[in-house]
Amino acid sequence: MQKHYAEFARALDDGDFTETEGGILIKSGGPMARGRYFTKIDGEIVTLGTNKVPLQGLKYFIDVGVKDATKQTAFYMALYSAATDPLASWTAANFASNATEIVSPTEGYSNATRPAWVPGAIAAEAAKVDNLGDLATYNIVCTTSINISGAAILTSNTKGGTSGILISAARFDSPHTVNNGSTFELGYELELQDI
Repeated sequence: MQKHYAEFARALDDGDFTETEGGILIKSGGPMARGRYFTKIDGEIVTLGTNKVPLQGLKYFIDVGVKDATKQTAFYMALYSAATDPLASWTAANFASNATEIVSPTEGYSNATRPAWVPGAIAAEAAKVDNLGDLATYNIVCTTSINISGAAILTSNTKGGTSGILISAARFDSPHTVNNGSTFELGYELELQDI
């Protein structure tokens, strides 16, 4: 992977990449960033949807991994309700409005902030990491039920906030319905592949 960082950075700056269902593909070959959001139902992992790593997130990885940018110390998971697919142009500044982030404590979840994404160790057999050992938990509060259409990872814990960096976003394969008084557990796995 490391041998491709300079090429990856040039391709992002030059717009020499293609968005695929599996992630961002550098047109001249090299690494692909992809991920998936998942939940647990009856103890089983269920994939909710595959993600888009927006340009802002890709540049963050390059800035921290190759250049000398400051690493963010924490990451947070947001839920959204809009029936819309994330775009490469989404950022932390426009995520809440583009995606209709779920922020209400009475028709959403009672947590005061976005729950943290706490990744475990990087997998030994691949360049991937997830939070399977510490899923983000949302305490659902609503009149009857709410539909969750997608999720995102950001560097700010403020519900509806516009600061920080958008690392990832995904529209779920189908809306996930949760009922009042339930808890919703959310996981995310990020993987970089050399293709």
